Amino acid sequence: MLFQQQFLYAPGPTPVPERVQYAMNKPMIGHRSQEFPLLLEAAATRLKPIFGSDHPVTIIAASGTAALETAAANVLDENDDVTVIVTGAFGDRFASICETFGANVHRLEIEWGKTCSPDELRTFLQQTNKNMKAVIATYCETSTGVVNPVHELGKIVKEMTDALFIVDGVSCIGAVEVDMPRWHIDILASGSQKALMLPPGLAFIACSEQARKVIAETKTKRFYLDLNRYFSSYDNERSTPFTPAISLINGALEVCVMIEEEGLDNVIRRHQLLRSMLREGLKTLELPLLTNDQDASPTITAVMTTTDETKKLKKLLHEKYGLSIAGGQKKLKGEIVRIGHMGYSTPYHMLKMLNGMEMALTELTGSSVLGKGTAKAQEVWMQHV
Repeated sequence: MLFQQQFLYAPGPTPVPERVQYAMNKPMIGHRSQEFPLLLEAAATRLKPIFGSDHPVTIIAASGTAALETAAANVLDENDDVTVIVTGAFGDRFASICETFGANVHRLEIEWGKTCSPDELRTFLQQTNKNMKAVIATYCETSTGVVNPVHELGKIVKEMTDALFIVDGVSCIGAVEVDMPRWHIDILASGSQKALMLPPGLAFIACSEQARKVIAETKTKRFYLDLNRYFSSYDNERSTPFTPAISLINGALEVCVMIEEEGLDNVIRRHQLLRSMLREGLKTLELPLLTNDQDASPTITAVMTTTDETKKLKKLLHEKYGLSIAGGQKKLKGEIVRIGHMGYSTPYHMLKMLNGMEMALTELTGSSVLGKGTAKAQEVWMQHV
């Protein structure tokens, strides 16, 4: 069957709401005009509750990975000691970024599909016994679909070190609770193309006062990603030091309005419902999940492909049923598929995904499971209505 529309369930990029597309199509304005400072300030301040930040969020025309590099480049000098908690491919990427800037990276390796516990971090810091400049954690590990308990990890960081606590929030900010001061987060990095419902192209950085002091003193050479330039430009002129992605910032402001209209608490609860609907439906279809319920992300679900039939799921879903999901990365390549359910996503989207899964599995295995997963997901939804 020829599908004129593909339904995107990747863990990023994610679908963009029509009203956000409309906002991004507004007539272009000059970034040195009188209008742009008003736009930038509105977006930067209305992002604050989404990031749990006391300060306006810095917006850079770049990708989510650039947000991670910005965090590293602005606080790490050569030979600084840094602990990176690696719970998957993106924790590993953050460690590699730090190594590029000459830091002494101490990797706390966690089995992929599991979270880092506070006790594991405490023991690691005790055994490493170094004067850490930073401790880095991934809030939601995109490659495995786990959420680390960053609210507990930050407490351990501050109890045991004078380090900055840096968090990669790329695949969950906009869908989860976060409180930077209470959780002791000094730098929170994210990107536009996931739960924030925008196309790729914006990097977001929220910083504490302590982080700003360290950034001002860091000697590492950087130019475009020098946060001191962004702080100065925003504080003095409500502007950016380099050409901003104006259309995307228009979209970011509209995203903030959408989240305000729904209510951030309701947004968080909606994502928790999507997680429960999908996971319970997949369990009913007897598809093994990589993570346990306690550690599972509200934005991404990883399904283990343990049989020859399930290894064909991704291809069949895309080609025959118009459902686009993602495969595994690095050591999990070929071992899992990943389903995104974040941002512009509703319970009906979960029913559509499960319906496609049922048809694909029935075709691949020859045993009908039609209606089983969707019925279970409907039960979960009705419990929340």
